[in-house]
Amino acid sequence: MTLSPHVFDATADNFSRLVLENSRRGLVLVHFWTPKAGPCMVLMPRLVKLATEYGGKFLLVMLNTDELGRIARDFGVNSVPTVKFFRHGNVVHTIHGAESENSFREQLDRYIVRDHVNLYARGLAAWQKNQTVDAKRLLAAAAVEEPESAEIPRDLAKLLWADGEHEQALHLLESLPAELRTQKELANLHAHFSLAHAAETAPVDTETRAADSNEAEARFQLAALRLGEDKLESALDVLLALDADHPQFRNGLPRQSLLALFDLLGPDHPLTRSCRTRLAQG
Repeated sequence: MTLSPHVFDATADNFSRLVLENSRRGLVLVHFWTPKAGPCMVLMPRLVKLATEYGGKFLLVMLNTDELGRIARDFGVNSVPTVKFFRHGNVVHTIHGAESENSFREQLDRYIVRDHVNLYARGLAAWQKNQTVDAKRLLAAAAVEEPESAEIPRDLAKLLWADGEHEQALHLLESLPAELRTQKELANLHAHFSLAHAAETAPVDTETRAADSNEAEARFQLAALRLGEDKLESALDVLLALDADHPQFRNGLPRQSLLALFDLLGPDHPLTRSCRTRLAQG
């Protein structure tokens, strides 16, 4: 009997078609249950709600173990409720017990072939509601679904940074493919985050260490500190010298930082004009 457009009852005759064959086209969840177990009756409406919410992104099949015990045993089901995730004819994940909706959503977002636009929109909506854990999970899933997108990692990095996960935000940006990492918006974001992180982690002896021309990290930290002190011209001078001496430092971060600051100042700012000239002259 059809329970809803996306929820069905399993029988001995339809199990292979309903579960195994359909799992080759998308995700199928099989809820092994019995009316004798209270937790099964608690879990069932949660699963039906999720099937409705996901609107056909997965198929939910109810299998009564009192009636189909042999099939349950064939799949190693020893207790109920048990939910098995089927994909390409095989079990890819199992959840035992009446887990929460969020637990199921986390696994669903791993296994469903999702529309990244939908994931992205849901992630942004969760962020607006200050549901940062859900927002990060959804945006990360969207990034996996659409690896060529620049907007998704941009917003995920901003969310991580805003949530205090500064090193994670930088790691995300630095681990992107080169064709994304060098895009202007992402490159500028990485530069600003790198400068901010350098300023907040700079040791007390930064200025002393930066006097050594070989101390590239300390010199970058000094530029970041100068920015924090509103000594913009001094910061730019340090970055220009660092780019000249160590152009490959952290994959060209000094030049990337200069370009990001030029964009922030605007093309007509006197420092932009003078520093661009000096940068071009090497």
